[in-house]
Amino acid sequence: MTNTTAKTAEELIADLEQFTGSGVVYRHWLGVLRYSEGVKYLAESTQCYWLLDAIGSYQQQLQSNPQLKDFQVWRLIVHGKAATLICEEDSEKEVLRQRIAYTDFPLPEITLYLAQKVLMLPSEY
Repeated sequence: MTNTTAKTAEELIADLEQFTGSGVVYRHWLGVLRYSEGVKYLAESTQCYWLLDAIGSYQQQLQSNPQLKDFQVWRLIVHGKAATLICEEDSEKEVLRQRIAYTDFPLPEITLYLAQKVLMLPSEY
């Protein structure tokens, strides 16, 4: 399902806040993580499957850090048409940072949690 009507940032945030603890998860094509209904909605409505791909691509690298195996905090911070993707350990210790040269992501920032290999919105945790 593709969203043909662009939503404002406020509408998107309101929609995302409606997602709370879900038993349905989807398997990412890389096979290293799954994601929740809220993350699926985010990816579909903003066409940001690249964000899931980026997070998934780091999972093998981060397996060597035992602190990150069960819980990771991922933040995407948009700066104009560029962005920074940050992985943190419990929102305190930065583990990695990636500069993204171009994005049309509609929100100024989004935080996602990866807990036990399931990527979810904070409201779904």
